[in-house]
This record gives sequence, structure tokens and C-alpha cells, in this order.
Amino acid sequence: MVWCVKRNAMPDSPIHRRCGDLDFFVPQHLYCPHRQILLTHHFDVDDTSGPAGKRKTKMSKARKPDFSPNDFVVYPAHGVGKVVSIESQEVAGIELELFVISFEKDKMTLRVPTHKATEIGMRSLSSPETVAKAMTTLKGKAKAKKAMWSRRAQEYEQKINSGDLIAIAEVVRDLHRTDDQREQSYSERQLYEAALERLTREVAAVSGEGEALAGKQIGDVLTSRAPPAAA
Repeated sequence: MVWCVKRNAMPDSPIHRRCGDLDFFVPQHLYCPHRQILLTHHFDVDDTSGPAGKRKTKMSKARKPDFSPNDFVVYPAHGVGKVVSIESQEVAGIELELFVISFEKDKMTLRVPTHKATEIGMRSLSSPETVAKAMTTLKGKAKAKKAMWSRRAQEYEQKINSGDLIAIAEVVRDLHRTDDQREQSYSERQLYEAALERLTREVAAVSGEGEALAGKQIGDVLTSRAPPAAA
């Protein structure tokens, strides 16, 4: 079961989902008007457990990660968030335990079933050693690729949404431009800023020193690797 967030959705227009030969609509009680967030879900369906309309849903069992309220976590598609609580909620007759994760800067909240958190790639913050490796990656030479930009952009986006700090650092390294280099295109700039933001937030969360200092640290590393300007 995977839960996702759809912003600016209205309760009178439920989201339609199909699983096998069964249709599901999001219950209106899952709509959060104060956040303008709609929670949607997919079910693992047992088609052999009764007549149509009375089939049962069942969850696969998985090891629950050991996250607690106030822990920082990394959700691949959104970056660093904070577990604000662990709550139980009944959905379609199933009692679910959920991590409630806040992304304060994005003004967004996710509810993730605890038994699926590991499967979807949610993880703890990187270790200081991994942060150091990411900084070393930033110092490396940008890898020029001859593929079409559309394909490279897709690869960069996949790296950003992988949740892998080293992969995100590679995107920052490859798309960074100095003053004496050609200007980034609009799409390059968007990807660069997204990767830089993800990297900065996690470095800040690991160090506990704030995003301003983390941003300066990353900027200093990028500047130090730049070739000297021509005389």
C-alpha cells in the first residue's frame, strides 16, 4: 500500500484509482481542508476472498523502520522531513499505523504506512561520513555527457528523487556554472536548484548548524574547484 499527497485537491472531486478489476475512490474524510491535502491510496487486493463487492483487502507484512516523533527522515521524492507523530487510522476497514511527516518549508504533510516506509525508500539522515563523501563528490570534475538534454534531464531528475545524497551531489557538481562559463538554461537551472536545495537541507540537518551555514559550506566547495579565470 502506498499513500501519496495531492495538493489543492477538492473534496467534491475524489481521485479515482483502479486495482485489477476493482475501482476505488478516495473517501472524503481523508481530505484535509486546512492543508489542502488529499491522501490517496492503493490496495493489495485478494480477488478470491468472496463475491464481487465484498472482497477483502489485506496488507503485506514488512519490517517497520525504527523512526520516532521528532526524528528527521529523508523521503526520496521530497527530501528532508520531520516525523511529528505516529498515528493509527482506519481506511476501508483496515487499521493502519502511519508516520506523519512534516515538510515545513514546503508546507506539506505526508502520512506513510509504517510497514511500507522502507519499501518506498524512506530513510534516516545520512551519516557524517556520507556527507563528507558528498562534499568530495562536489570537488570532482563535472562529467560532460553527449546525450540529448532531454535524456540527461531525466537522469538528473531520477538522481534527485532517488534520495541518495551522493547522487544528488553529482547533479549539483555537473550542473554548477561559474561566472566565466556559459549560463545555465532554464531547465538546467531548475534541476540545479532542486538538487542544491535537497543537498543543503540534508547537510544542515546532519550538522545541526542551519541551512545558511550548510549553503555556505557547499558554495565554498564549489568555488574552490572552479578553474582560475583567464587573465
